[in-house]
Amino acid sequence: MVKEKPHRLDPALYRGHRAVAFTCCIEERKTYFTNNDTFLPIKELLIDSLQKYATDAHVYLFMPDHLHVLLEGKQEHSNLYECVVNFKQRSGFWFSKNIGARWQKDFYDHVLRADEEIEKHVRYILENPVRKGITNDWKSYPYKGSTIYDFSTW
Repeated sequence: MVKEKPHRLDPALYRGHRAVAFTCCIEERKTYFTNNDTFLPIKELLIDSLQKYATDAHVYLFMPDHLHVLLEGKQEHSNLYECVVNFKQRSGFWFSKNIGARWQKDFYDHVLRADEEIEKHVRYILENPVRKGITNDWKSYPYKGSTIYDFSTW
């Protein structure tokens, strides 16, 4: 039996008032985030997990086969790692029940240093669909949001 290795970063790096960018991919990079029938229920599960773990999303952006999200803890007890694990578990159940999809087992992450500009990361994430040729303007891309910003004013 293959033993899974633990996540590589110290768990303390995900706690409190920290900002961490995560990328979660659909298994085999299949495309499911291309319509509201999938996007809306998964977005609601993400928002529920954010609330449960006292976490804000500077941005969440669902590409056809993966999710980019930049989270920040709102309180000392916020746990961004557990928030993402909870979201993936709950949304994975929805996938299994409704469309037969699965997340890849782990996720990619980047803990932002204190000197890194959050807004710069948000803009980089928002430009993803433009870089991939999905749209000409990130503002017209429908599968995005934030619990902090109103992107219509950007």
